[in-house]
Amino acid sequence: MKIILTENIPSLGEIGQVVKVAPGYARNYLLPQGLALQATGENVRELEHRKRMLAQKREKVRQQMMSLAEKLNRVTIVLKRKVADEDRLYGSVSSVDITNALEEMGFELPRRSIQQDQPLKQLGEFPVTVRIGSDVEATVKLVIEKEE
Repeated sequence: MKIILTENIPSLGEIGQVVKVAPGYARNYLLPQGLALQATGENVRELEHRKRMLAQKREKVRQQMMSLAEKLNRVTIVLKRKVADEDRLYGSVSSVDITNALEEMGFELPRRSIQQDQPLKQLGEFPVTVRIGSDVEATVKLVIEKEE
């Protein structure tokens, strides 16, 4: 039986794909759960329309993400921290600190969007990668200074 997936199903495919499955699997699980539609002529036409609308929406969201990335590329975050010997920080600067600083500047981003391997523990200037979308990234300049 041919069906159109309305949800991503790891073992079958992604939204909008037309796949062939066993009739019982479709009747007893996929269709009642709302995970798929029968691949009739009307449903296929509706799917094509949805794909076009979704593509337009994706492009609009991508443009918004690119605009945000351009703004973030111009941002410099300055954090002041207490310092011990040899310019090592008491504590560290983590993604939470960076997210909080960005929120103060008016950027609402989830903490997970900050790509940081390890917390920063020294004074200096560091590039910090911010993942805005699956394929859009920005680089924020982070300056850690000595607190007087």
